[in-house]
Amino acid sequence: MKYLVMVQGTQADYEAMQGKASPGSPAWNEQDVRAMYAYMEAINNDLAETGEMVDGQGLAEPAKIRSVTLGDDGKAVITDGPYSETKELMAGYWVLECASLERVTEIADRIIRCPQPAGAPNYPVVIRPIMDGAGDI
Repeated sequence: MKYLVMVQGTQADYEAMQGKASPGSPAWNEQDVRAMYAYMEAINNDLAETGEMVDGQGLAEPAKIRSVTLGDDGKAVITDGPYSETKELMAGYWVLECASLERVTEIADRIIRCPQPAGAPNYPVVIRPIMDGAGDI
């Protein structure tokens, strides 16, 4: 079965990784960032070796988001981020093909342990099964 595994973050978290602290997101130093990337790279390498990795990417900061909605007049309404009403957004994801929900949960448990500076926020790792077809509804 395929699963979408998502990690979350805020604009403040991205800024913290660039060395700018805010309430609730302490500034990261270069060593913190390197440790995080090395940890995630090790996970990616292990998943590639087991054949469970289908895809995985980190996503650009919320400030670079663009949203397209349908306006009352039927025309597209385009809004650039970040959005003040939005809290956490998807910061990165993996598409994994795993034998079971238990296996993908083990992987999520490993992801949640990624090193970060003391006081940095902890967000859940979200697992969503990917539907294979109409029969999955």
